[in-house]
Amino acid sequence: MGRDPVYVDRLAVGVLGGIQPDKLRSLLLKSDDDGLLARFAPVWPHPAPVKRPDAIHDETFIDAAIGRLLSLEMPSDEDGVQRPWFVPFSEASRDMLDAFRLEVRRWEGDAEGLLLSFIGKLPGLAARLSLVIAMLDWASGEADMPSEITVQHFGRAAHLVESYLLPMARRSYAEHVGGPAQRSARALAALIQQEGWKTFTAREVRRKQRAHLLDMETINPAIRALESADLVRAVEVPSGPKGGAPKRLFSVNPIVLEVQA
Repeated sequence: MGRDPVYVDRLAVGVLGGIQPDKLRSLLLKSDDDGLLARFAPVWPHPAPVKRPDAIHDETFIDAAIGRLLSLEMPSDEDGVQRPWFVPFSEASRDMLDAFRLEVRRWEGDAEGLLLSFIGKLPGLAARLSLVIAMLDWASGEADMPSEITVQHFGRAAHLVESYLLPMARRSYAEHVGGPAQRSARALAALIQQEGWKTFTAREVRRKQRAHLLDMETINPAIRALESADLVRAVEVPSGPKGGAPKRLFSVNPIVLEVQA
């Protein structure tokens, strides 16, 4: 670029943004598994209900919290060079982190591909979130400046990872997990939920022209997969008065619609 390089000590970059589900699939989930995507925590919640806001923002509280964060200053080492704050884990929280790492190893056994890479980053993510939680407690005025990461800090971070971030990642990566038949089966289950079908035929599915369900070569394996999971079942339908092949009708296990509800 015609100028000397610029060196930044301890560079940290935070990235926050939104993306359409189709773009997520085409731009991110088709990328190389080089560890970059695994550093993002995808969030794909269900649509929020339409309602008026039932609370207002506390501007005074927000200003006070931001003011506290802006007041932070980096300490200096023995040579007068600024360095980060060091907030160690307590012994009990280290034990909790070790137990969490064993749980993550178990999750890894059920994952593959990009989701496996994401799960492998979860211990580090939980450790960083525990510091964020500790600092948020301080910024809100509810606690003193943290001198260590406690069991309460890390426990809340691990709970957030397990109960929210991991399910969100499983949903986001679902399109990329498994073979064509599995993807078609997931698409068929989603279509059944959306349409509220209690019964359906393969022709009805084909008429919808959904991704992974465009023809009988993709629809039939999807139906077989849901049959094997006892989510749909073939219904015997007699031939019509003019004879011919009977209609292929399938009944839906009510649990499929209950999950959507």
